[in-house]
Amino acid sequence: MTTFERVKKLCKDRGISLSRLEENVGFGKNSIYSWKQNNPSSDKLKKVADYFNVSVDYLLGRTEKENFEPELTAKDERDIQKELQKIIEGLEGKNGYAAFDGQTLDDIDDEDRELLIASLENSLRLAKRISKQKFTPKKYRK
Repeated sequence: MTTFERVKKLCKDRGISLSRLEENVGFGKNSIYSWKQNNPSSDKLKKVADYFNVSVDYLLGRTEKENFEPELTAKDERDIQKELQKIIEGLEGKNGYAAFDGQTLDDIDDEDRELLIASLENSLRLAKRISKQKFTPKKYRK
């Protein structure tokens, strides 16, 4: 798939026309159509990639992933579980933090306890992915 075809597909998926895209990013009329024959400049590719929130590598066909999505490693999973355990221990017992209206984790029913723990675990996973995406140098992104 060429760069032009990828951009056209992104426009179709987002429900906008190529001319609307050109207008929104400040390109001249039919400048994207010229990408059928000529390679676009890097600054134009970057503008389109930023507009669609995709990577330039995706537009160039160097990857099939639209965005860099960091994978969590086994070490990341261990770190998440350790942090989750610390949080749970802080919510348990008489000296635990009040989770629900002055109740500790021991005082709530099993269903609410499971929901809270699942929510905490998902929050930790999301935070780990966001930090990996934010702090991973571009040269190491796939």
